[in-house]
Amino acid sequence: MPIVAGRDIDELLTALSQELGLRDPALIELCVIGGAALGVLGLVSRPTRDIDVVAMAQSDGTRVQVMSVGSLPAHVAEAVEAVSTQFGVEVDWLNYGPASLIDWGLPEGFESRLGAKRYGEFLLIHYAGRLDQVCFKTYAAADVAGRHLTDLIALTPSASDMGFAFRWAVVQDPSAAFRSQLEGLADYMEVRDVLDLVPR
Repeated sequence: MPIVAGRDIDELLTALSQELGLRDPALIELCVIGGAALGVLGLVSRPTRDIDVVAMAQSDGTRVQVMSVGSLPAHVAEAVEAVSTQFGVEVDWLNYGPASLIDWGLPEGFESRLGAKRYGEFLLIHYAGRLDQVCFKTYAAADVAGRHLTDLIALTPSASDMGFAFRWAVVQDPSAAFRSQLEGLADYMEVRDVLDLVPR
């Protein structure tokens, strides 16, 4: 089963919670972006190959603190692999490749826009909010359009949203080559005037 559909996300993460509990009773908190988050929050409906983790987290009911993933704790990686075997999904169904985005800083206010969902006793997922998804999809669509551009359009970002996203994206990659890619995206989205206000 290479594709993770909306219904499957709940099944996979509930199973992951159970596997975590067999190894360590401590609660694990993850921040998720991408297609899985879009689907769970009802922002975009499409299949997704994996669940993208951008950070680990700690929360106290009022505040969420995000932390770099680096690599998953050993018992979490073991639990992920066990779920892969159980459901017949790819071993990287829980993908922490996007965690590098935290190196240059997540969008300002990211933590305040997270939406939490509990899976069983041992797993709490914090899903990125709509504005942050606009940022991530803008960054991705400028480089590789495809589903990222489709998702960005489906999010119907306002000019203000795009301005926020452009300002974040150029911090992630200030190169002239990436700026040129952003210009192409801005032209396509008909918001070039918004990008032109973002300092080089």
